[in-house]
Amino acid sequence: MDERWRADLALWAIPDEIAARARTNPWGHSPARFAERTDLALADLGGPTLERIAEALPQGGGVLDVGAGTGAASLPLAARLGELIAVDTSAGMLAELEARAAALGVPLRVVMGRWPDVAAETPAADVAVASHVVYNVPDLAAFLTELSGHARARVVLELTERHPMSWLNPLWAHFHGLVRPERPTVHDVIAVAEALGHKVCHEDRLAPLPRFTRLEDLAESACRRLCLDPDRAEEVVAAVVALDMWPLPRDRWFTLWWESS
Repeated sequence: MDERWRADLALWAIPDEIAARARTNPWGHSPARFAERTDLALADLGGPTLERIAEALPQGGGVLDVGAGTGAASLPLAARLGELIAVDTSAGMLAELEARAAALGVPLRVVMGRWPDVAAETPAADVAVASHVVYNVPDLAAFLTELSGHARARVVLELTERHPMSWLNPLWAHFHGLVRPERPTVHDVIAVAEALGHKVCHEDRLAPLPRFTRLEDLAESACRRLCLDPDRAEEVVAAVVALDMWPLPRDRWFTLWWESS
């Protein structure tokens, strides 16, 4: 099952001849944009992922947030947190998280690196969470095994039903004649976790916010993801309208969880 996951995920690689045209990293993420999402999460302390974490988190307990970004999946629980252990590969993301943790009075331990490569130097916590991370993980079984091994009570995942770049599939076909994959999906994640012996529970909902509120923002993002020059943004807008893609339907988010003991 894990080999199928790895093979399906590999199909999302951008062909070399297209990637060579990119002016910026087509897979990159903006710390500022992630920070905005964290601030929105701090203003609205709801949703099944936070609820499933809170259920297993004793007052003053610890959370291990793998692929923490700027802290959207963990900082909203500041009132309960005795320690937040944040793992991420991006110094920019972690700097945004550190500033917010300090403002909220959350004791923070930062581990810079990729999971599970840094698992040996990362302490355990009551709850381990990985939010919108797994579609970047080729070796999912090893990732989940170390996550479970570092959780005293519960593991919680949040992810989109399909690959988060699936919204671009019609535009890949339009601009590059490239048919993008349909897999893997959340159901493949569940299958891998269950094959490891975990009793996986899940809940889903519509994403709390649209991916884009302005067509111009969609076009800017699409140019970067599709390895197109930014000055082709108007072409992207025209294609989006012609393909009846706007407004984008909201993603469906899944919360998965299992007990680690």
